[in-house]
Amino acid sequence: MSEFEPNIIGFLCNWCSYAGADLAGTSRMKYPANIKTIRVMCSGRVDPVYILEALKKGADGVLVAGCHPGDCHYQSGNYKANRRMKLLKTMLVELGLEPERVRFEYVSASEGKKYADLILEMTEEIKRLGPNPLKKII
Repeated sequence: MSEFEPNIIGFLCNWCSYAGADLAGTSRMKYPANIKTIRVMCSGRVDPVYILEALKKGADGVLVAGCHPGDCHYQSGNYKANRRMKLLKTMLVELGLEPERVRFEYVSASEGKKYADLILEMTEEIKRLGPNPLKKII
C-alpha cells in the first residue's frame, strides 16, 4: 500500500499570503503539492463553516493564512480570523477531531520561504495524524 498523502485546503489572503505562495512558486522553492489553494480577499472573510465543510467533505487539513498583524488591507480582518480560528479549534476538540488539522498563520508577500516551510511542516503533521476520520463516516 502506498504512503498516505494528505489533502489540504488552503484559504489564502489575496494581498499577502497568496502573494507569498506565488513567490515560493516563482522562486522554484520545493514544497509538497498537497495543498489546494482558494484565494480569498481577506482571511477575515473565511467563515468557520467553510472550514467545517471542507473537513466534512474529506479534506485532511485546512490552512487559513493572512497578513501579519497591522498589515491587513481591510484593517482588522486578520485579527477576526485569528479569533475565529481559536474558537473553531476548541469546537473541533468537542467534535472529536484533532485541532492540529486546522491552522492559522501569518504569511506576507515577501515570505515565500516561510510559506514553503509551512506547507512542508503541515503536510508532515497531517501525515502523522493520518486520514481525516470523517472520510470513513461519509
